[in-house]
Parts: sequence; C-alpha cells; structure tokens
Amino acid sequence: MSDTLPRDTSPPPPDTLAHRVRSLLRRPHVRAVAGWSVVSRLPVYLMSLATVLVVREQGGSFAQAGLTSALYTAGMAAGGPLVARRLDRAGRRPVLLATGLLYPAALAVLAWATRPGTWGQLAAAALAGVALPPANACMRSLWARLPLSDTERDTAYLWEAVLTEVLVIGAPLMLAGLMLAGSAALALTAVAAVGGAGALGLALVRLPAGTGPRPADPAAPRDLLGPLRNPAMLALTGIMAACAVPIGLLTLAIPAFVAAHGSPGGTGAVYACWGVGSALGAVWLGRSQSAVPATVRFPRLVLAYALGTGLTLAATSQPLLGLALAIGGAPIALVSAVEMTLVGSVADGGSLAEAFTWASLATVLGDAVGQQIGGLLVEPLGPRGVFAVAFATALAAAALAFVCRPLLDRARPAAGTCAA
Repeated sequence: MSDTLPRDTSPPPPDTLAHRVRSLLRRPHVRAVAGWSVVSRLPVYLMSLATVLVVREQGGSFAQAGLTSALYTAGMAAGGPLVARRLDRAGRRPVLLATGLLYPAALAVLAWATRPGTWGQLAAAALAGVALPPANACMRSLWARLPLSDTERDTAYLWEAVLTEVLVIGAPLMLAGLMLAGSAALALTAVAAVGGAGALGLALVRLPAGTGPRPADPAAPRDLLGPLRNPAMLALTGIMAACAVPIGLLTLAIPAFVAAHGSPGGTGAVYACWGVGSALGAVWLGRSQSAVPATVRFPRLVLAYALGTGLTLAATSQPLLGLALAIGGAPIALVSAVEMTLVGSVADGGSLAEAFTWASLATVLGDAVGQQIGGLLVEPLGPRGVFAVAFATALAAAALAFVCRPLLDRARPAAGTCAA
C-alpha cells in the first residue's frame, strides 16, 4: 500500500481578468476603496457635456455653452496638478473631504443660481473644474502603495483601464437616463452629488498603515513641473500625449466618414464599437504578464495600437469601420494599463498622485491637439486622409516608445510600494 497522499486532480482556477479582479477585490481593504472610487468618478467623463446641456437649457447660445465647458476643462487642467500635489503631501482624507463638498456645491450654483454669459456662471464652472475630486490620481497612487503582488498590481491597473472604457461609454447613457426623468440641471446636480458622495466615502475608508503619502524629499525643487523633472517621467508623459493624438484625430474623422457613407445617426454606434473593442481586448488579452517587464511590454503594445489604428484605412462602409475600430482598439486599454504601471514605477513615492495627474493631463492634451488638427484636416483631406495621419502619428508614438525604453529601464522602482 502506497504511503503517498492522493494527488489533487481539481482543475486550476481560470486565469481570466474577471477571476483575477474578483480575487483582488477579496483582499482586505480593497473592495471598499475600489467601490467608492468608482462612484466618485462617475462625473469625470460626462460633466463637460452636462454643462453644455445646462447652459443651452437655460437659453444660452452654443458659444456661451462652449465657453462654460471650456472654463470647466481649463479649471481641471490648471488645478489638477496642484490638488494632486496637496493630496501627496496632506493625504487623501482632507483633500477628498474638501473637494467632495465643494465640487457639487459649485455645480449646483452653476445650474440653479446663475445665468448664461454671466461672470457668476463662468466663475462657478472654473471653480468646479479646479475642485473636481482627484479620485483617479488618488486611486492609482493607492494601487502603487497597497501591499499587493506584482500580478495583483497589474490586474489593478488593467481594471482601471477597463473601468475608464466602461465609464466613457456608460456615463453619458446615465446622464441621458436622468434627463428623461427631469431637466439637464437636475441631472447635472444629481451626478455631481453622487460624485461628491463617492469622494467622501473614499476619504473615510480605513486603509492599512503604509498607504499614506510618503514625506517629500526636502531637497527636491518645488515648482510647477514637480515629477516632470524626472527625465523618465517626462519621456513617458510625452509618449502618452503622442498616443492620444490619433484618438483625437479619429474623433473628428469618424463622424465625417459616417456622414459620407450613410446616415450621421450611426455615429454613436460606430463610436461604441471602439470602446467595446478596447474593453473586450483587455478582458480577452489581459492575461498576467508580470514575468515580462513593463518596459518591454509597453513599446510592443503601442506598436500593436498603431497597427490597429491603420485598420481604419481599409474601411469602406459604416459596419466595416465599426469592425476596424473594434479590432484595432483591442490594445488601447492594455496600453493604458501598462502606462499606469510605468508611472507607478518611475515616479517618486512622494509625488505619485501628482505624477498620475500629469499623465492624465498629457492624454487629455494629446486628444485635444488631435481633435484640433483633425478639425483642420477633415475637409481638405477627407476622413480617409485623417485616418492616414492618425496611423502615421501612432507609428511615430510607437517609435518614440522604443527609443525611450532604455531610459525607462534605468528609472528606479517606486519608493511608494509598501511591503505586505
């Protein structure tokens, strides 16, 4: 009779993104902080549109609505790094409590106590942009500081990337649903209040020791650039901005293509294919690759993204464009996830939130530049010409990623990761 124990013949757990996310959320302290962070980020991807709808509902012109929305965005761009710097130095609780109360209050004033074109409304829009709770930066810096394994951290950043795609698609639908039940002002106020409540909840969650801000280096210069003084962080930010330019170009070329090949009413469905493809690409292709360094994965994924962008050149109809965007968009969330991993590894542990904020602003700036260029090129070149420019720009971003890989390899690991 053998003394050996019976072998375990049960199948191994599935290595899928859903399984890894469930395992991550079972970790102590993770589920509550992740849940509140989702709630706090609901306004991020729809508030510019909501402010336009409110101003128009109040009887304002498109020019007034555009100015109000632009000042809201300018407030986010100008105030984001400063708020994130305060988050790094003072911790999440005081910053999230203050912004969680001020943000919905400023938007409520905009919606109910001001009129289009007045200084009060413009000031309220700018203040709301500055006071936007830094939930993205807060959560991404927490993922870098929480006691997680490399595989769990990769999963967390992939979750962040997929969540962005889901919110980009779902948040405007939520706004539309709220407007069916009431006015644009009521919908804006409700979403702002929910986002503020999420920020308060995120502020009050108890987390283990070691996840708070690390003391800043007293010898480090205190200026506007902050973490961008790190050459690796500056290079990474430049790559992220370059990767976002094709997205802005396609944002203008897609509706032009749809209008030229059928009804403009199909634009929303074509756009949805893009976001769905990115989310599904993360789910299907996002297996853990912790054995492969992020600096190796990053340029490869950017190249895959560039080649996917080129698929739009083969589209000859709305369905084919939707298919090209769905397939070509598959690497987008993966690129975003590895970008977050690299930001967490090259940024100083005392300025993680600010580094993530600069990274987000780089993406927003690149997208805006792409939209501006696309708007200038779509008439003289046509949508297919803009697709070609987007493809060439994406290839240039991939080349930049390969060139900068040695610089990213030499960057020291983040000091913000705490031991288990």
